[in-house]
Amino acid sequence: MRVAILSDIHGNLTAFEAVLADILQASPDLVLHGGDLADSGSSPIEIVDRLRDLGWQGVMGNTDEMLVEPDSLEDFARQSSAPPALWTAVRQIASATRDMLGEKRLAWLRELPRVKIQEGFALVHAAPESCWRAPAADATDAELGTIYGSLGQPIIVFGHTHRPSIRSITSHPRLLINTGSVGLSYDGDPRASYLVIDDGTPSIRRVVYDIGKELTALASCGLPGATWTAKILRTSSPQIP
Repeated sequence: MRVAILSDIHGNLTAFEAVLADILQASPDLVLHGGDLADSGSSPIEIVDRLRDLGWQGVMGNTDEMLVEPDSLEDFARQSSAPPALWTAVRQIASATRDMLGEKRLAWLRELPRVKIQEGFALVHAAPESCWRAPAADATDAELGTIYGSLGQPIIVFGHTHRPSIRSITSHPRLLINTGSVGLSYDGDPRASYLVIDDGTPSIRRVVYDIGKELTALASCGLPGATWTAKILRTSSPQIP
């Protein structure tokens, strides 16, 4: 069985359309998403509507959660060491995106589960207990076993960090895989990223898309934070607003 898993689209319709074309070429038996679908990009409405029409199942990401449960953002921000200006910008983007999506789309986001179990793997946005906190890149195998072992699957797939990776673990689970991000790469590679698992063998696929086109869409979308998102796209790395 071949499964495609994409995560962290972040409203980037240009990247999503390029990945969708690549997925169709790969011809998977199943496509799932790992959350963080709409917030901060140029096209939140279009992304949610396309995913609803495609019928792809998936899990809730932290930016999805903050759209439908604003207190989750405040809970995380209170514990964060990031500068207050970052959280001010995030609140403004979330408020505008929430208004654009409207209640029917928000209701669809609200129904996304935190965990999805499939035969042979489990999908979460960050961790089973929180879609806001993923383990550190240098977490030990024992720590990863504690975080993900309760899911009972040999392969764990997550997103959230926008950095694709495949890590073998000596404990259970056997593999911890990050899909990377469709819409906001943080690893210095501007291409969109998603995961294919082919009969249990994972591979990260990178897809070139027209970043200039997406930058033009951001410049005209009227959403707060568009300049910040554009800076991330230009550098393929996290930035402070």
